[in-house]
Amino acid sequence: MQKNSTQVSYIILSAYFDTGHLKYLYFIIIMLLYMVMLGANVLLIVIICMNRSLHEPMYMFLCSLFVNELLGSTSLFPFLLVQILSDVHTVSVPLCFLQIYCLYIYGKVEIFTLGVMSYDRYVAICFPLQYNTQMTHYTVGKIISFIWLYAALYFAVVLYLTLPLPLCGNIIDKVYCDFYSIAKLACSDTTASKILGLVYLFTVFFSVILLIIFSYMKILKVCFSGSKQTRQKAISTCTPHLTSLLNFSFGAFFEITQSRFNVIHVPHMFGVFLSLYWLTPLFNPLLYGLNLSKIRNICIRATVCVRR
Repeated sequence: MQKNSTQVSYIILSAYFDTGHLKYLYFIIIMLLYMVMLGANVLLIVIICMNRSLHEPMYMFLCSLFVNELLGSTSLFPFLLVQILSDVHTVSVPLCFLQIYCLYIYGKVEIFTLGVMSYDRYVAICFPLQYNTQMTHYTVGKIISFIWLYAALYFAVVLYLTLPLPLCGNIIDKVYCDFYSIAKLACSDTTASKILGLVYLFTVFFSVILLIIFSYMKILKVCFSGSKQTRQKAISTCTPHLTSLLNFSFGAFFEITQSRFNVIHVPHMFGVFLSLYWLTPLFNPLLYGLNLSKIRNICIRATVCVRR
């Protein structure tokens, strides 16, 4: 049975609460965090693009990853800054869906890129002689383009199925716009969107997870049976990737579990923090900038030149 619907023009974000004068402190902290993320990602993108020695498959995937993190952080943090200083926490429906679209592209591109990077490391470590013929610049370009196009088109279809649905409410318990929270407000049947989401979850998402598990099982096998030099190469290149993957997976798992099933009961403030955790791409620039010797050495040389 269809519920009574009204024309909804704005969404109320009920997860915000009165923090008094502390809101100015939160504003400064989040603004500084956003500036650091922006600066770190832009710096690494420029370094990779400007240095021909970094025009290799792994660094091309990293460049795509950093561009995606600019998309994710810019889709969220300016919005948070406005909401923190506002007394009324509302957002127009078109802007809400635009934010949802950008954030879901960010999530899909992130997990797909991390999955492809695990396969890239598998080929580089297990088949070093065939690596340059398999992972050419043309192949990497096609993979990156496919990831971005698939993410953009897939969620465009999801939004196309969702936008016409009338809403029976306009309050969601979030600090930003979330697709599943909006879908739960729909008066009419959302089965088509839910089926599409489940198809994605049980096909594409688990295919990426299986690719990652397969790649790292093969890498571990080579590490245990290979030389000391092979093990060192595997550790130096795989550690930041694996750390980045686990970090993103933890945040995304909590957000999906909490949004869809609401089974994890945590204090409100901690829940807000965890819901933002997967959208805070600060660790990747630090991980790759500090752990990958080529990027680290270029940063050190640039710093020395600036001081002179």
